[in-house]
Amino acid sequence: MKGTRSTTIALAVALAAASGVASAADGDAAAAKEKRSMCIGCHGIPGYRTTFPAVYHVPKLGGQHAGYIVRALQAYKSGERSHPTMQGIAEGLSEQDMADLAAYYAAGGE
Repeated sequence: MKGTRSTTIALAVALAAASGVASAADGDAAAAKEKRSMCIGCHGIPGYRTTFPAVYHVPKLGGQHAGYIVRALQAYKSGERSHPTMQGIAEGLSEQDMADLAAYYAAGGE
């Protein structure tokens, strides 16, 4: 039975990853130019570190995989990931907003 459980878990992980990628594939990078102002204040500064709630290195978004960006934003929105600023921003994003931002940054947007 162990093999069946492993297969089931692997299938669930693959389906979850595919759903994030599918959402990102529907993104409009051009539309994100109107939505990215909330991102560039931190993610647009090379080497930037936040000081709230702790000193934290802010990652560069340009060139990240779109599916990763969508899943990260969904995790902040659901509370699975915890960072007050990112949770506040993600709570105001629709699934389309997330897909648009992911498409923009995956294409190398700054």
